[in-house]
Amino acid sequence: MKKIWISLAGFLAITSLAAQEKPLPSLYGTGSWNADSLGNHRVVVSVDRPGDAVLATMNWRRRDLNPEAKNLIVVDAKTGKRVMNVARFTVNREKGEVAFQPQTVPGEYYIYYLKNVMSGSRYYPTVKYPPFEETASAEWLKANKLTGKKAPKLPAATVEQYQAINDFNSFYPMEVIATQAEKEALLKARPAEKYILFTEDRRFPIRMTTDIPYKWIEEDRHDTFTGTADKGEYYTFQLGVWAARGAVNHLKVDYSALVNKQTGASIPASAFTCFNTGGIDVTGTVFEKDCSVPEGKVQALWIGAMVPEQLAAGTYEGTVTVSAEGVETKTVNLTLNVTENVIANHGDNEPWRHSRLRWLNSQIGFDDEVIAPYIPLEIKDQTISLLGRSVTLEKTGLPSQITSYFKETVTEIGTSGRDILAKPMALTADGGAWENLDFAVTKRKPATIGWHATNQNSRFLMNLDAQIESDGNMEYKIVLIAREDGEINDIALQTELAPGIARYMMGLGEKGGFCPKNFDWKWSVEKNQDAVWTGDVNAGIQLRFYDDKYERPLNTNFYHEKPLHMPVSWCNDGNGGIKLATTGDNMLVNAYSGKRAVKKGDRLYYYFNVLVTPFRTINTDKQWHDRYYHGYDFIDKTHDFGATVVNIHHATGINPFINYPFLRTKEMKAYIDGAHALDMKVKIYNTVRELSNSCVEMFALRSLGNEIFSEGPGGGFSWLQEHLDQNYIGAWFVPALKDAAIVNSGVSRWHNYYMEGLDWLVKNVGIDGLYIDDLAFDRMSMKRVRKILNRTNPGALIDLHSANQFNDRDGFANSANLYLEHFPYLDRLWFGEYFDYDMPPEFWIVEVSGIPYGLMGEMLWEGGNKWRGMIYGMTGRNPGYGVDNRPLWKFWDEFGMKGSEMIGYWVSDNPVKTGKDRTLATIYRKMGQKTLISLATWEDQDAEVTLQIDWAKLGLDPAKATLHAPAIENFQPEKTWKPGETITVPKGKGWLIVVE
Repeated sequence: MKKIWISLAGFLAITSLAAQEKPLPSLYGTGSWNADSLGNHRVVVSVDRPGDAVLATMNWRRRDLNPEAKNLIVVDAKTGKRVMNVARFTVNREKGEVAFQPQTVPGEYYIYYLKNVMSGSRYYPTVKYPPFEETASAEWLKANKLTGKKAPKLPAATVEQYQAINDFNSFYPMEVIATQAEKEALLKARPAEKYILFTEDRRFPIRMTTDIPYKWIEEDRHDTFTGTADKGEYYTFQLGVWAARGAVNHLKVDYSALVNKQTGASIPASAFTCFNTGGIDVTGTVFEKDCSVPEGKVQALWIGAMVPEQLAAGTYEGTVTVSAEGVETKTVNLTLNVTENVIANHGDNEPWRHSRLRWLNSQIGFDDEVIAPYIPLEIKDQTISLLGRSVTLEKTGLPSQITSYFKETVTEIGTSGRDILAKPMALTADGGAWENLDFAVTKRKPATIGWHATNQNSRFLMNLDAQIESDGNMEYKIVLIAREDGEINDIALQTELAPGIARYMMGLGEKGGFCPKNFDWKWSVEKNQDAVWTGDVNAGIQLRFYDDKYERPLNTNFYHEKPLHMPVSWCNDGNGGIKLATTGDNMLVNAYSGKRAVKKGDRLYYYFNVLVTPFRTINTDKQWHDRYYHGYDFIDKTHDFGATVVNIHHATGINPFINYPFLRTKEMKAYIDGAHALDMKVKIYNTVRELSNSCVEMFALRSLGNEIFSEGPGGGFSWLQEHLDQNYIGAWFVPALKDAAIVNSGVSRWHNYYMEGLDWLVKNVGIDGLYIDDLAFDRMSMKRVRKILNRTNPGALIDLHSANQFNDRDGFANSANLYLEHFPYLDRLWFGEYFDYDMPPEFWIVEVSGIPYGLMGEMLWEGGNKWRGMIYGMTGRNPGYGVDNRPLWKFWDEFGMKGSEMIGYWVSDNPVKTGKDRTLATIYRKMGQKTLISLATWEDQDAEVTLQIDWAKLGLDPAKATLHAPAIENFQPEKTWKPGETITVPKGKGWLIVVE
């Protein structure tokens, strides 16, 4: 006969179950009702005897705080009518007593106990839980002696079930709390333990941090765990640490090998990882993480191990040891039963397994391989050559010259260059000129060349470490070490630009446009501003300033939740800033830091990046071929529409959950396969800025503290408030799907997960790229994204949408300036939401078109301006905002835009000129055959222009030429002019004129 041992806690658990009258699983279920009006949770009770008042006693074990402050609504199940005569007595987290007047007997009643009211923005809602409403009549209360604080003896309403609106909202089992008595009994049974350890299966993620679940009382499992894994599976499980008697600091987890006692085969200890105590960060660096548990709190420890695919099936046994400072060490006996089955993709195809947690520590994409279309770097003497540019270094390590070989069209690279610098860049500091002590190239890779220089003057020693990448990004990390105590007047980076280079400018609170002759800016944490770009279409630089404590701030509505850290070196307590000043024909960009006091040995971290633009040549043929349909529709319909690329947003049938495209993958693959059969591409919305609450790993990620998610005030949609402990930022919400997101923390290991997820989607689902809605990851992550796509799907595309962030909420950031470091790896821009397309052409060229950076774009807000757009080769995007490009696409095909040469109005030798500053002409030339002239005006009235045409440069005979504007639906009527004839360009519009 098998003996059964029951601990005190286990006995208390069993007696508690008996008090419920039903086994706990049957007490929890789901129902169907209007959650928008009544909330997500209710108790079903039955009344079998008539009476003027009955008492429902609910041992509801609620995880929410202050339940006594929330409303209760009783509804007759049969009639659907609200019962108004209701009285409350004991209401706390463990128990609720509610008396009510039954209407239907026998019958069932629903007691809704988390009614909420949603208000505010549709997509960023405010949800409140109203207080209890006193709706009972005084007569009823008095007649049934319900006016006191203690519940009188009344006929009992029987609890039938605790229900949630669906399984996703259910609290069972991991959010059904243990009572205080149960916890005290558990502690009494384990009097010497400073903390209590629990073991838990991956199927039941630990959700609460302020309570332990009743499930743990019931199971009473502390030092053993048994699981079943397939061969090749990355198997995960959990330990729960309850700091019951004091804080538990600096948790550490160690492992033995798991050994098959029959065969001696083993899973090595090195196969194990605890994600809460360390990992590999977003730079590929191994790190240890301090995992400590405050007194009274619960900490989940997620542990995983790779089961070798070649391992023999059988039972493997070993131990997991948990230790911490000043407390006892605990050992868990771990048994893993390995099946004969070999699982695909280590279990990643089934998110419930949590095998994807290992993606957090992925190093995919960390290498120095060149990313197309860039070419390997070459260094000769101290000149580094890269695609379309070169950089010559001084012995100090700073550039003496930067040269661009891009032609003004930005569609070609020439042989003669355009120098960007009028003088070598210089970091000036008190103490005189720098004496170079050493210079050495420290890294020679196809995609990266690094160097180190040591310099000194009388006041400072300078250690300079820098590198340049094949796309034109230079990263400088300069550390100045004070050689003596004293007052410093200034330390500044001075960059003097050659004549004509500083034609345009954006950043530092200035909208994109012509570069001012003089400009002064100061550091401010209220502004998401740390960079300035200035240049011409074919030669420019961005300078971005930071220090050794830099963290990427949040953006797009959330900047002030996590703003820029002011760099101590450059900002210098508000003394620092940036001045642009005209000096003759040159422009001096002076990034100064002002007066400060230093002590001998002080280190000042003057870090900055230099981005050299353009990054690559513009591929106009790609612009004409890749015709976007931005919407989820039948693939045959989008094909018949004429689109070649489909963007699948979130909140759609095959990609419903924001930034978690892993729950409808079969449907997504079927859709993509259908598109590929029609020679179309499908890209999906997927970013890292925020994450859906449907993410299977949500609670595992939450167990990592503030590593993955930003800290914040909580709130937001009801699911978030009811299932997440506080300290998060509620983000985008989709009402129809009840999809609620929270904000990610900027740069974290979630980026590693994102990379592996992207690789999985490309290989297993067949996506053709990404539609990114504002960027929330760093430059290194963007390079990894591009590598992952290129290696499996070389034709994959990335387009970036950005809302206008030049506002107080976003810290007055220019979207193009904010994301410029990512532009080398994009295929198209879509700027943007809330953009003003009545801005002048200098704004368009800098902030909308992408042309000075080697990109092209499309317009978004209200469809943009189709006539001005064609000046830059842009259209609106179908089908949003009433855009229908089919007539324009038809004309493109009839003219033959593929193979034409784009020569913009910004090109000094453009063969077609208007003679006006605000009515401009870009041409698309098919030399010797025909030319398309795109005209658009920014005048405040109709513009009268007479085109000045260099016929020889078009390869056409003016005596035989005609200027014909074909009829294009919703664009222009048909019209013909003779050479030299005046053309009227309607206010705010333009023409497409074929010359042949």
